[in-house]
Amino acid sequence: MDKKIKLAIIGTGSRGVLCFGKILSQREDVEIAALCDTNPVRAKHAAELLKVTDVPRFDSIDDMAKSGIELDGVIITTPDYTHCEMSKKAMLNNWNVLVDKPLATNVKDCKELIALADERKLTLMIGFNLRHHAVLMQLKEFIKNGELGRVFLAENREFYDGGRTYMSRWNRLCANTGSLWIHKGSHDFDIFNWLLDFPKIKRVSAFAAVNVLDADHLPFEKRPGVEPGPRCTVCAYKDECKDCFKISDAEKLLWQEDSIAVDGYMKDRCMYLSDKDVHDNGIAMVEYENGIKVSHLECFIGSRNDRLYTIAGDKAIAEVSLSNRTITITPRWGKGKAVTHTIPMADGGHGGADPALVTQFIKVIKGESSANSTARHGMLASAIGQAAELSRREHRMVDMSELLD
Repeated sequence: MDKKIKLAIIGTGSRGVLCFGKILSQREDVEIAALCDTNPVRAKHAAELLKVTDVPRFDSIDDMAKSGIELDGVIITTPDYTHCEMSKKAMLNNWNVLVDKPLATNVKDCKELIALADERKLTLMIGFNLRHHAVLMQLKEFIKNGELGRVFLAENREFYDGGRTYMSRWNRLCANTGSLWIHKGSHDFDIFNWLLDFPKIKRVSAFAAVNVLDADHLPFEKRPGVEPGPRCTVCAYKDECKDCFKISDAEKLLWQEDSIAVDGYMKDRCMYLSDKDVHDNGIAMVEYENGIKVSHLECFIGSRNDRLYTIAGDKAIAEVSLSNRTITITPRWGKGKAVTHTIPMADGGHGGADPALVTQFIKVIKGESSANSTARHGMLASAIGQAAELSRREHRMVDMSELLD
């Protein structure tokens, strides 16, 4: 296929523009054919940032469809709760879809999307960029080649300082995300499923809460008569608050006052005072039918940023740091014989995983490959996240038959 692939970006926020939009604009085989966002001012600024001011912009996916525009596919980066509706409408127009994780915020919607993609014979690919991270790809090869033997136990600990800003943005409400176990954790649950070759999920348990980012734990002393908030931009304590959310220079054009005036959406609400019903830390545990047990820790407090994996097999244990790009393998009977593999750096966001994800989607559209992160995979990751949120809210272990059968 020699012609340029025509793609539209639906959702012109930071992820849609500064990640996917930037990557697409640097490719010679792709054309950004349209931008779509319910906020026309933000879409206009997105076009300016991407230097595509001549492409059509639409206020809704319905308007884009009615225009008769010809597209090979769309990339959806709207808030999670809209993923089902956006993906459905895209496929009803026979457009291939790359939807940023999660596929949808509940299993019911995921099943509906899978059925439609099958019926229309369209690609519905999930933005599980970690699948394309060189370190995790190498880890999967070690597991596949038997370096660790029979895997029976695994864990992931994610420390993400930037995660505290979830409490400032739309992500802070479960109504928008299904929960952070789905919005954030679906990445990690998918990696477990993928590394372990998708064993059947048996049951899930989780504990989570807001223990730090609340009104009782402001990181500064309040002055008499001076209230903090409601936004970091205008807060009286912005110069002394160690968690002041400063929107980056690259993002400022998308999130300035003229955009806020359209829909009232502010990206920098005080993360301590905002209304929220998600967690700032938690632990989820998953048991598979084959007896493998995994745990996933999320911590959005602190200055550390890393995903740390431990995979235990009956021949060796692998310990992984994504930030350091290392995999250390210690043989079961090899004290002092641990070997550390350092994986070369790769260009692009998320350790080179973002551009690799886009490349895979383009290859699928061109017929050169098949989707490696399928809608069914997306459903399994969302299902674990949905079960984890049920568990933490209802204080019980959740059998996956409740959601998947």
